[in-house]
Amino acid sequence: MSRPATPRELTEAVRSHPDDPRPAADAPNVVVILLDDLGFAQSGAFGSDIATPHIDRLAADGLRFNRFHVTAMCSPSRASLLTGRNHHAVGMGFLVDLPLAFPGYNARVPRSAAPLPRILRDAGYSTMAVGKWHLTPRWERSAAGPFDRWPLGYGFERFYGFLQGDANHWAPSLVRDNHHTEPPRGPDEGYHLSEDLVDTARRMILDQTQAAPGKPFFLYLPFGAMHSPHHVAPEWVAPYRGRFDQGWERWREEVFARQIASGVVPEGTELPPRPPWIPDWRALSADERRVFARMQEVYAGFLTHTDAQIGRLLDFLREIGRLDDTLVLFLSDNGASAEGGQLGTPNEHRFSSRMEDTTERNLAELDGWGGPDTYPHYAWGWAWAGNTPLRLWKRYTWLGGTRAPLIVHWPRRITARGGIRQQLTHVVDLMPTVLEACGVPVPEVVDGVVQQPMDGRSLLPVFDDPDAPDPRRTQYFEMLGSRSIIHDGWKATTDHVSRGVQDEERLLLGSRDFATDHWSLFLLDEDFAEARDVSAEHPDVIAELEGLWFDEARRNQVLPLDDTLQNRVAALLMPAYGIPRRAVYRRGGGPVHDESLPLLFGGFTLTADVEVPPGGADGVVCALGDLIGGFVLRVADGRLVFACSRAGDLDRVQAPEPLPPGPATVGVRFDAGARTFALLHDGAVVATTSLGGDFPIAFQHGGTGLCVGHDRGLPVEAGYRPPHPFTGTIHRLVVDTDPGPAPDLADEVRTALHSD
Repeated sequence: MSRPATPRELTEAVRSHPDDPRPAADAPNVVVILLDDLGFAQSGAFGSDIATPHIDRLAADGLRFNRFHVTAMCSPSRASLLTGRNHHAVGMGFLVDLPLAFPGYNARVPRSAAPLPRILRDAGYSTMAVGKWHLTPRWERSAAGPFDRWPLGYGFERFYGFLQGDANHWAPSLVRDNHHTEPPRGPDEGYHLSEDLVDTARRMILDQTQAAPGKPFFLYLPFGAMHSPHHVAPEWVAPYRGRFDQGWERWREEVFARQIASGVVPEGTELPPRPPWIPDWRALSADERRVFARMQEVYAGFLTHTDAQIGRLLDFLREIGRLDDTLVLFLSDNGASAEGGQLGTPNEHRFSSRMEDTTERNLAELDGWGGPDTYPHYAWGWAWAGNTPLRLWKRYTWLGGTRAPLIVHWPRRITARGGIRQQLTHVVDLMPTVLEACGVPVPEVVDGVVQQPMDGRSLLPVFDDPDAPDPRRTQYFEMLGSRSIIHDGWKATTDHVSRGVQDEERLLLGSRDFATDHWSLFLLDEDFAEARDVSAEHPDVIAELEGLWFDEARRNQVLPLDDTLQNRVAALLMPAYGIPRRAVYRRGGGPVHDESLPLLFGGFTLTADVEVPPGGADGVVCALGDLIGGFVLRVADGRLVFACSRAGDLDRVQAPEPLPPGPATVGVRFDAGARTFALLHDGAVVATTSLGGDFPIAFQHGGTGLCVGHDRGLPVEAGYRPPHPFTGTIHRLVVDTDPGPAPDLADEVRTALHSD
């Protein structure tokens, strides 16, 4: 029998205080601002005449790194930034959109590489992420998760942004913490994603600093800009009218002169000549020049608008007295993007839908370029110029793909304001830099798992000393079969042309076979821009560096090499529960993520059991995507309508008679063999139309989702405005798919590349 407590026991219990972590009193806040597809030369701080006053002020009060390197693509660079390890070493050798059953490419950061936000959170920091994520593998981005590879699973306490590789800046598909959500306003109410992201970041910081004034925070702010779509309001473009009429060659020469004058590019650097696949501006027609100049005007307005949002964040930090105590890192994830091809495009989904662009079509779209009716990407001549003085662009391990701008701003610590640092640095160095700055040791074990060695090295010594040694002697690169390595001042680079962008496959000079790859050789201390190939004079150095590349490749899980991924179709990691052939949906939930849907391109029948009210029905039965790419089944003027936008080309069919009141089964059947859409009413075909082109493998990259009983964002066709809910009752929506051919993995690669 238990006894009651004595008076002494009641009053003299042993006190035990939890050992809650708390950073040092002088620990800085950390803000990482990551732009997407910003070229080496596109900000004012690195030679551009595009207005970026807030980025330039960061550089003037901080440090610029002119030999900073990334991985040449999005997901890999982000994984390296947040883990301090080489991208293949943490399973991110390619995009998360195509996870493969190879350790270097499975899109799953191992538990042996605990990410930066997790370590900072455990050390007592508040951790927030706002913006583009693109580190969650395909088939894990739906409302069913799993969520361990979403931002909160990485150690962020708050998240607001998007999971995919790009987003419609006028009507994005957003996530808050671990659930999908809608933007606070619509495109007709002045909404823009970049503004929303900074509004949210400011609010998160304000809430955190007011609730715990002495607690430092880590904010990761990866914008969707400057990735396509280049979306911006006309008033931001207007100041650039006529500014780029001189063309990309002349603009590049002017940028180069400013780079030399400012010291961001060393004296004696040789500007490589225009390659043959970049059109000679002087040989273009007046219409071609007009179209190409307009593309750059919109891009410039988009960048200046993005810079203004960065300024809003920095001004806020200054207002609340936190900027001086904040380490700000500003960088890009890769070089400028050439995925618009030689001509550029008003809708980048045309590419993945195998639809050719023409100057005539681009000219017809010019007035709305950058607006809600477009999803544009500029021509690759501007990507080439945007990486001045470097060669090639994103996805290649030439310097145009791997050398990116880095600015470090930390008023309390950095005294050499406006300085330039020329050490060989890499994105893997940022995590150890942040940890050392915050006074947080690199953990040897996390959750009982021994941590793999860091590939990065802290850059704090370089902050203090312009003559500090390079953090590394050697750094390998690989992306889609393009390979290079830097070692002891030498750089060897292959001429391999990767697959996935049709114009590159057709026009770029170089090898299409690993067996015939040529390794060029450059002495970087004397040749900042890879302009002078000295491989013929130093075959022994080439042999050494090629062997060293393979050593690094084996150590970092780079092998096997396959630029097309065609031979890896059997290794594609599929969803744990498979892809449904038949699915039933009901009204009342959120959009059903694209990756959860049955595969539609081989043919499908979509039917809805509905009740038409006595006065007739109106509104959306179901919708996926929008006018950029998607379809809608709706009732207009009482009649059933199906419209399908293939990257802006509309196929439409309408029933001849209104739906009578009462119960009905309505729908549409897509016959892939006959290439037709047929409207269905109680099993009978009431109208048909031919498909005007190939049915897309995927309508969009942004995870727009299937909506039942309403639409969201932008409409698929003119004539209605989302949400435009269905006025009758929807009992259920059923999608049955036909057994179609397996998708061409080359098309999957092209679609994935344009989502990065």
